[in-house]
Amino acid sequence: MHKDIDDYIQQGIHGDKQTNPDERRKFLGTLRERIVIALTQSQVRETGIYKQVEDAFKENGKAHLYLNGNMSYSELSKYTKAAGDNRIEYTIVTNKDHNSEIGLVLAYDYAIDREEIYVKKVMENPMAVKGKEKKGVFTIFSNVFKRRSQ
Repeated sequence: MHKDIDDYIQQGIHGDKQTNPDERRKFLGTLRERIVIALTQSQVRETGIYKQVEDAFKENGKAHLYLNGNMSYSELSKYTKAAGDNRIEYTIVTNKDHNSEIGLVLAYDYAIDREEIYVKKVMENPMAVKGKEKKGVFTIFSNVFKRRSQ
């Protein structure tokens, strides 16, 4: 019985015990197992909106969007607008003690255990510029030697 009283006092002082507090700090108050999609702060700062996030908004209308309140609102506003357009509720989460590298999380209030939650930016082919191939040194010299041998 003494343990129950001590737990009750501790709960009164510190609030309810949370499961996985480090994970919750990282993922803006939610757990990884609940997340549909996540972006880092640097991804959120990029111009435009990730197509994967727009698609996730359309496919997961009952999910909730969490945004990192340590970022400026001007960086978050494009995602708040897109969330509003898709009727996704959102919360701006500010933790003054911890600034997570995560900038955006779309999550449910129950576990979905999605294997891959992070958006990987697909690198454009560095050898292609607007549909035309760049001429590498090897390609230029091979063309020169082809012309001379003809």
